[in-house]
Amino acid sequence: MKEKAADHGGLFAYYMKLSVKDAALFLSVSPETVYRWVKQEEIPYHTVNDQLRFNRAELLEWATARSLEVSPDLFVPHESALSALPTVSQALTAGGIAYGVPGGSQAEVLHKVVGLMKLPSEVDRDYLYQVLLAREGLGSTGIGDGIAIPHVRNPLVLHVTQPSITLCFLASPIDFHALDGKPVNTLFTLISPTVKTHLHLLSWLSYALRNPVFKEAVKRQAPCEELMARLAAAEAAVGR
Repeated sequence: MKEKAADHGGLFAYYMKLSVKDAALFLSVSPETVYRWVKQEEIPYHTVNDQLRFNRAELLEWATARSLEVSPDLFVPHESALSALPTVSQALTAGGIAYGVPGGSQAEVLHKVVGLMKLPSEVDRDYLYQVLLAREGLGSTGIGDGIAIPHVRNPLVLHVTQPSITLCFLASPIDFHALDGKPVNTLFTLISPTVKTHLHLLSWLSYALRNPVFKEAVKRQAPCEELMARLAAAEAAVGR
């Protein structure tokens, strides 16, 4: 899973400054385990000046898809004030919840989802759809148990000013090529204005979905009010 790194200034530095030691800390494993995963080509990594480096977004996506326990705060740099970053509840309130979204394929479903999203008028929905579709081509955003988190790995290309998460329950399950092989019927589509906000929301959403009460409500497609209440309780349980 080695990829050639290209320097894009500050964004590159932000993404790529994770060392083997950092990656091991974030994933709660030993550095030896990380080296073994690299040797076996299991974990996404890059070589920068002959040293192993890890992309924050790729590492978080990889861990999320494998249900690995990671602390959300570890994916936000210490210089970021957590109080200034949005909660998942706030982002979901901004994005909204939709039920019975139709579509017979991954492409059709994503097209419908983009059409339902609450976006500023200046956002090119067709471009967003193409970017989301291209992101799925890099690897499934399915995280198992019928849930996927479509998102743009580099949020800067969208030019949005406010983060949002749009929750869509599909009319029929769709194959998203998830690792567990299960079809997907629930999509949390995430867009954000900055890399930091993107990582923050992606990690905290993944964390919230490990809360059994909230996840059960999601799986039975509970009403909006109940879903929001369960999510708020899940966030409160860990001090967010």
